[in-house]
Amino acid sequence: MDIRPKVLITKIGFDGHDRGSRIVAAGLRDAGMEVIYTPPWQEIATVVKLATEEDVDVIGISSLATDHLIVPKLIDALREAGLSDTAVVVGGIVPDEDEQMLLDAGVARVFHPGATMAEIAAFIAGITPAIRARRMTA
Repeated sequence: MDIRPKVLITKIGFDGHDRGSRIVAAGLRDAGMEVIYTPPWQEIATVVKLATEEDVDVIGISSLATDHLIVPKLIDALREAGLSDTAVVVGGIVPDEDEQMLLDAGVARVFHPGATMAEIAAFIAGITPAIRARRMTA
């Protein structure tokens, strides 16, 4: 059984700044994870479909504008699709006043500028066993 985390790195909404998401995708790949990367401007329904088809453990959302504000809609759509066990992490520019809203909506973690690749990879590797265990009992 492959224990490497499977991660979808994407951008939802209209934010086209994808340099950070490309760097994170490459860093997670270099850390031994299986990474699926999408270009920017993805619709929520497309992300849910891809997460279903690829059976990802974690979805990483990059936000450098205000697109993090639609992440709760993504989490709702994941739940409706039966993917409530898929973790969502957000990275980028997230004002402090919005972070708690994201956590309350179900985001597993918010990574702010300055987070290291080691920190991001360790978090994802750390939550993957619990995600897989939940799936096996569902």
